[in-house]
Amino acid sequence: MPRPPVPWGPAAAGNYHRGVSTPSSHAGDRLVRAGAIVFLVGALSTLATMAPLFLGTDPLPSIAWSLCMLMGVGFLIAAAGVIRSARAASPKR
Repeated sequence: MPRPPVPWGPAAAGNYHRGVSTPSSHAGDRLVRAGAIVFLVGALSTLATMAPLFLGTDPLPSIAWSLCMLMGVGFLIAAAGVIRSARAASPKR
């Protein structure tokens, strides 16, 4: 014997007179995600370049130190995404 449908959940979506809206992707979401990835790469490279200082081994080459700058670049990319999302969500003048 099949179960009767419940009055809530996806099956009841037709019960709303205004319809059901799904959250849409904001303008700066991709920038925020890309900035987070770039920031994490920079954070991992920072950990990798700082480890030889504490372990007493030879330091890594300067290219590894340059990759540490990706933390700041990732932060700026994510901040640009947040600003873009805020500007897109603000009421138009």
